[in-house]
Amino acid sequence: MEVTVCGMPDPDTGYVIDLGKLKEILKRRITDKCDHRNLNMDVDFLKGVIPSTENLVIKFFAELEDEVKLNASEGSRLYSVRLFETERNFAEYRPNDTLKNT
Repeated sequence: MEVTVCGMPDPDTGYVIDLGKLKEILKRRITDKCDHRNLNMDVDFLKGVIPSTENLVIKFFAELEDEVKLNASEGSRLYSVRLFETERNFAEYRPNDTLKNT
């Protein structure tokens, strides 16, 4: 999984988000809950969700969004979540890049 946080770096630290804190958030909010688990039955935020890669990136984004914002520099936000099935197959969710029906 890859996550992207966007925004202006904090003038005091030079970071958009401290990478150690981001790693801790990812571990606690995603890895600890999902690793070696039955995603259909054991993961609270995935109840009733078909665990396709496409659905997982949307749910992972929602699980991370608020806490990343709280720990990032002012005005920064979670931009995207990308989840790899294989080296070349992945799904990415960027909610601010909206799809339009034409």
